[in-house]
Amino acid sequence: MSNRGTGLRIIESIEDAKALEGEEVGLSDWVVIDQHRIDQFAEATGDYQWIHVDTERAAREMPNGRTISHGYLTLSLIPALTDNFVEIANLARAINFGLNKVRFYTPVPVGSKLRARAKVLQARRRAGALLLTSETRLEVEGERKPACVAETLGMYFFND
Repeated sequence: MSNRGTGLRIIESIEDAKALEGEEVGLSDWVVIDQHRIDQFAEATGDYQWIHVDTERAAREMPNGRTISHGYLTLSLIPALTDNFVEIANLARAINFGLNKVRFYTPVPVGSKLRARAKVLQARRRAGALLLTSETRLEVEGERKPACVAETLGMYFFND
């Protein structure tokens, strides 16, 4: 997945990361959310709610006649969609430290295209590592509101 528009940002130190606070660091390519992906997520998580997997019932009962992505499937795409937004030079390891806030604003109907847009909110030193807080917006092509906005936390440990 490419980082359209902004170019790869390279972080060599906590100071480099602090310089990116408030900056948009990437915009991904679009990815299609198809029924196969939704079904695989249902299989992996055991979440078979009909609005996600029952295409016949969705055709009858859903507002647009289509199944919708699981919210957590949408959220789980953040690492893949944002993978090349920044490069941490001299990286020993990276750890997902969690989320501060997640909101789902609009559904992602099957067949929709989704992309990620990310901004660095805060860069701090914590436990000898870089704690990077970012806001990621997952946008649905043609929709005014994002599907999801998540504040993510990543810990990046530099090699000595």
